[in-house]
Amino acid sequence: MKKVFLLLSVAVLMGAAACSSPEKMAADAENVTVSCEPAVLEVVDGKIAATVTVNVPKDYFNPKVITEVTPVIVYEGGEAAMEPIKYQGDKVKDNYRVVSSEGQTVTGEVLFDYVPGMEKCYLELRGNVLAKKKVIPLHSKKVADGANTTYMLVKQDGVIGFKADDYQSVITRTAEGQIKYELNSSEVRSSELKGASVKEFQDALDQIAQDERAKITGTEIVAYASPDGAEALNDKLSGNRSSSAAKAWKKVTKGHEAADPAVRSAGEDWEGFQQLVSESNIEDKDLILRVLSMYSDPAVRENEIKNMSQVYTALKGEVLPELRRARLIANVEYQNYSNEELAEIFAQDPDALDEEALLRAAAVAKDNAEKEKIYKKAVDKFDSSRARFNLAVVYLKEGKVAEAVALLANMDSNDEDIQKAKGVIALRAGDLETAESAFRKTGDNANLGVVYILTGRYSEAVSTLKDVKGCCHNLALAYILNDQLDAAAAAIHCECPKCAYLKAVIAARQGDAKAVKDNLAKAYEDESLKERAASDIEFAGYEI
Repeated sequence: MKKVFLLLSVAVLMGAAACSSPEKMAADAENVTVSCEPAVLEVVDGKIAATVTVNVPKDYFNPKVITEVTPVIVYEGGEAAMEPIKYQGDKVKDNYRVVSSEGQTVTGEVLFDYVPGMEKCYLELRGNVLAKKKVIPLHSKKVADGANTTYMLVKQDGVIGFKADDYQSVITRTAEGQIKYELNSSEVRSSELKGASVKEFQDALDQIAQDERAKITGTEIVAYASPDGAEALNDKLSGNRSSSAAKAWKKVTKGHEAADPAVRSAGEDWEGFQQLVSESNIEDKDLILRVLSMYSDPAVRENEIKNMSQVYTALKGEVLPELRRARLIANVEYQNYSNEELAEIFAQDPDALDEEALLRAAAVAKDNAEKEKIYKKAVDKFDSSRARFNLAVVYLKEGKVAEAVALLANMDSNDEDIQKAKGVIALRAGDLETAESAFRKTGDNANLGVVYILTGRYSEAVSTLKDVKGCCHNLALAYILNDQLDAAAAAIHCECPKCAYLKAVIAARQGDAKAVKDNLAKAYEDESLKERAASDIEFAGYEI
């Protein structure tokens, strides 16, 4: 039990009589007025704190005596007492707090550690008058009832989500072939239509047609000129190539499923030029790339590159011929495995799934045991950090905190998800300082609001939780604790027993007996809530 200075002074010394004898003080004790704030004791952050005010009338406190006062909480199953505090009259030569015989109003703070059972309790003051060799007991005085534990309705397991997978339900790909042209020509050579590139494109079209998971969403022709020569001439050449390629398209796709293409002339292919140079072994290729980054004007680029005569010779032989072309493109969508198919494949052959597929299979698994199995496979096979984190989340959901801690111990401490997870672990352990620090760093308002509720900062909890999606219960509770009952009622959208219990609390505070009864009937689907209601001071005076 924590000790605090109790400025109560004669909280139990009650009555008013001139120059009271010790016996008279005891006899008149019942007439002294005592008040407590709050009138109903409340538990906040595991403590019961209250301020007691005592009016000591004139001529009541005998100037030659010492009194001792002990605040006591009496509850079902026991009682808890603070250390006795002593007070002395005007003429006592000691070091206790002096209470004047002229009368005095004294206030003091009481503080108790909450223990289960104190939901139904009362605070009383017990005392003795110490006069010479006599000890005269004073009547005990009940000060307040309690204790309200509504804040303990907070959902405090912590909100922790899984890391997302990058599984693509629909995979977008392209099938391509190309027609190459000779220098300054837009004529499609017959050898090109029989070449490997066109043949591969035709084979791809056939495979797509036979694949029930694949479909062509559009086709294109994009024609280019190599970036050597005059820009205007190259733009015209690119346009002519797009026209000749469009005519060749019908020959290329005859007997193959492909819609008519969108045709586009792209002019000089500087983008393709940069890519091919980057991938080449040409000497001084870095110098060429630097020129491209320094100049945007095509003529200046070409002139600067031509000035590097030896380099330009290499470009003419290796790069520029590849850019005199028209691309034949089919845009394709492949339907990936459905959630049901992933589950079936994992059951039959888990090694057939890649990392992203395993992560998706785990994400859609219906129970934690199956999720655990799939994430373990992803960790073992791919050393997946996301699977390792998600497995820790599964452990937290299952209450296996030690296993989660072990998994997170060697992971990147700068990762926000890991910081949040460690904050949740601290929250569950009651280390609210560490939890608050973690949630502040990561901007995790859903969990930060829980810390505020647990530490009695109810207005901050409201401000923090009101814009968080999916925290109906805790937001409503924060409003209740902040005495914003209408807002609390409006915040509740869930029909679960716990939210019904909150509605009953709101109704009780608003004096609506019927709503208390109706909502508790729904809440009693959870037996633990029925047991709680029996001793909940929120419902004192109601038939429940």
